[in-house]
Amino acid sequence: MRKWVLPEYIDDILPAEAEAIEALRRTLLDHFRSHGYRLVQPPLIEHLDSLLTGTGHDLEIQTFKVIDPLSGRLLGLRADITPQVARIDAHLLNEGGVTRLCYTGSVLRTVTSGVAQSREVLQIGAELYGDPQIGADREVLGLLLSSLGAAGVRGLHLDLGHVGVYRALANGARIGGDGGDSDLFVALRNKDLPAVRELTARLPTAWRDAFNELPSLYGPVHEVLANAATRLPDTPAIAGALSALRTLAQSAEGMVEALHIDLADLRGYHYQTGASFSVFTAGEPNAIGRGERYDGIGKAFGRARPATGFTLDLRQLAALIAK
Repeated sequence: MRKWVLPEYIDDILPAEAEAIEALRRTLLDHFRSHGYRLVQPPLIEHLDSLLTGTGHDLEIQTFKVIDPLSGRLLGLRADITPQVARIDAHLLNEGGVTRLCYTGSVLRTVTSGVAQSREVLQIGAELYGDPQIGADREVLGLLLSSLGAAGVRGLHLDLGHVGVYRALANGARIGGDGGDSDLFVALRNKDLPAVRELTARLPTAWRDAFNELPSLYGPVHEVLANAATRLPDTPAIAGALSALRTLAQSAEGMVEALHIDLADLRGYHYQTGASFSVFTAGEPNAIGRGERYDGIGKAFGRARPATGFTLDLRQLAALIAK
């Protein structure tokens, strides 16, 4: 093997692309700043237990691990900047009220996140801490959509989800909280209807039928919300989740060309606590922006805070704009 051959899914960025990415980075950071989001710059490497706190449960398989020759401790190369920003908010800033932060930098992953993507992602994003209300989710979603508009991306398609619906069903059926539902949520996320039927066959009728409805509760917002209200159990948690989705959909209607809800979208299930959103556009197989609510993410750092935010991939966006 030639010494200068790079690892798989790791690439150099040459001048024309590098200039486009840098211009995009400046545009987005200026846009974040104009909305009150302050820039932080966490380190590329940290103690592994810090990186795998909160959201880290889902990131462990994506994290490169090394031994620190100075301390002998296990370190991790960050696979996502979100846990680091949560640590900064909870442990270093320790501010009262609402805190708005943004960031940008490289993250390194052991596996790719989507079709033809690099394992080194040039991540940029924004986080809002300290506000548990739906207005915070609405603000962050609005910032995501307006940021893509500022970058010149048009024809946006928005998918909304809410992990609270699944959690309410799992709790009602008494299968959540101890890992007993792991096979079921994987089947739901994959929309594997035969597996869902098999895994729920012994549940009480109301919960079994509701779980079997979830994979089909995908499509245009008004249609899905109406079907969910009649086909799912009438519990406060489910009603609250559907109300949150309705509010987010109404706030985004004028900013996107298509708007859908997917109640079986369970990515990030282990750390999500509320609404999630994914943005797509024609000609791009992967989501170009993702966000969610993940309250309590700073708990391990001594301060559990409501939190919601989103991330973008600068290289993916620059390539999309160049098309």
